[in-house]
Amino acid sequence: MAGKSDTFETDLLNLLFKNTALAGIGDASGLQPSAAAGSLYLSLHTADPGDAATQATSEVAYTGYARKAVARGAGFNVAGNVASTAADNDFGECTASPGSPATYYGIGTASSGAGKLLYSGQLMDPTFTTPQPIAIAIGTIPRLKAGTRVTED
Repeated sequence: MAGKSDTFETDLLNLLFKNTALAGIGDASGLQPSAAAGSLYLSLHTADPGDAATQATSEVAYTGYARKAVARGAGFNVAGNVASTAADNDFGECTASPGSPATYYGIGTASSGAGKLLYSGQLMDPTFTTPQPIAIAIGTIPRLKAGTRVTED
């Protein structure tokens, strides 16, 4: 199985999450960043969305929930082959219809609807060793902590 080089993994993450040009691909200027960086959207899921998913696959549906916009650039950090959130990200408070716990998070391109799911991962403790679901109960404000990450490899 072929893989990506470490340098390309970092460059790709910088293009997606920091809106930084990826030099050396295509013409002399490479793959260019967006004129306006825009946002990516965090989502919460009750099960692993899987590789064939959209942002809506297994997405939580409690009253008060909406995807969380995070600015490309300042909203993310990239180091090596890891992109991570730069700050805590709180979702709307559950005011009714709590449903199942959130066990996965997603990062995608749309504020609502099917949307393109770029990455997803299991919610983990701060050491990234133990799954840590978020119970959704009335009064709960689900939070993705700073450092929630995706890895290219």
